Amino acid sequence: MADWRMKRQILRTASFLLMLVGLLTVYIVYLSAWEADDLAANPLNMRSAAARADIRRGSILDARGRVLAQTRQDGSRSYPMGAAMAAVTGYNGEKIGSAGVEGHANRELLGLSENLSRIGPISQLFQSDQGNDVKLTIEADAQQAAYDGLDGRRGAVVVLDAATGAVLAMVSSPSYDPNDIESNWKLLSKQADGALLNRAVQGLYPPGSTIKPMIADAALTNAATNEREIFDCNGSLDVGGGQTIRESHGEVHGRVDLRKALTESCNVTFGTLGMRLGDEKLKKAFERFGFDREIGGDIVMTRSHLPSFGTLGSGDQAQTAIGQSSLLVTPMHMALLAAAYANGGVIMKPYLVQQVITPGGTVIHETVPQKWLTATTPEMAARLDSYMEDVVTKGTGKAAQVSGIRVTGKTGTAENAAGKDHAWFIGSAELRNRRIVFAVIVENGGGGGTQAAPIARKVILSLQN
Repeated sequence: MADWRMKRQILRTASFLLMLVGLLTVYIVYLSAWEADDLAANPLNMRSAAARADIRRGSILDARGRVLAQTRQDGSRSYPMGAAMAAVTGYNGEKIGSAGVEGHANRELLGLSENLSRIGPISQLFQSDQGNDVKLTIEADAQQAAYDGLDGRRGAVVVLDAATGAVLAMVSSPSYDPNDIESNWKLLSKQADGALLNRAVQGLYPPGSTIKPMIADAALTNAATNEREIFDCNGSLDVGGGQTIRESHGEVHGRVDLRKALTESCNVTFGTLGMRLGDEKLKKAFERFGFDREIGGDIVMTRSHLPSFGTLGSGDQAQTAIGQSSLLVTPMHMALLAAAYANGGVIMKPYLVQQVITPGGTVIHETVPQKWLTATTPEMAARLDSYMEDVVTKGTGKAAQVSGIRVTGKTGTAENAAGKDHAWFIGSAELRNRRIVFAVIVENGGGGGTQAAPIARKVILSLQN
């Protein structure tokens, strides 16, 4: 009887231990299959930190192979373009971590394979002491032109290839020099809206009149107007509740159709269309163009702040249609809006990393362009593209004209409760072998036609060869 009881106790103990082993096995499988990437990237992972210390970090290159970041003999990082490229390269420091491409492509730059990272310490047997190079879509000449165009003023510039989504330039100002960021870290990190903020993808601004092409699209799509309707602009629009929308600088546009209203940026016309569309149709227009979503991939973009559709009065509907009210967007997203009209209604997913190249010159990763969404029809895109061409040839965007190149655009002067108006310009340019799109904002710059459009012109000139 005693033997039987002892055997039962041993069986219970063995069963309990087997259950623990089973649970441990399941947990290890879970960590290996689902949590491996996060654990490998965790800054507290000392194995990864030890591995990084023995690896010479790869270089970051522009689209033509020019060096944007490289490792010095002492192991520190060098950034030849300094502050002009900081919004793209970011930084990498032992004490401050990494940001930008240095952070996003950290594993590639260290040559750490995702598959190898899962097998633990044995992976070091297969690990090279030289990381991979990362080739970007960025074109250094365009980046420098955009940075010089801002000339130290607060703002941002985004330039994309409309057909692929490749980011050709992404500038934020004020900027910082990544070559000496660690010595300046305490000062930079205390500035909440300073140089460390990438305004191109993190800055939120009222878009002002640059949103009007989308409102024209929504109004035509929903039969809220047609191309033959004539609007009578006497300089102001009563939106009810004792509120009035006025034209910039007291202008009076007189009798205008939709094309001319966009060319001259008539607030009366677009405020009227906003009220006709109402909350639901305005909301659907913003959703069509992706303003309610993030991009994903290697572009970490702040999501737009949209008005509370469903609760707006006529005044806020009108204000939203001229890019005001509580509407806030990023420069990147306004470049994507321009891309819809330059690319037949299709918005391609923006990306920065073009290739990952081993020390031996083998391309082990190449980004394939992907469609992000279809925002409008090809016919509507062609129509609005034509309207936006008139803005540059006949209207408020003449400062963006480049001889021999078809340029389209839309200016914006966005009211800013905290100070002087923001200056905007979005649009496209047909170059010899591609079509580019862009968004430019100069904080507190005033008029988009006089302050932002000339910057776009500088960028177009830098890319025309």
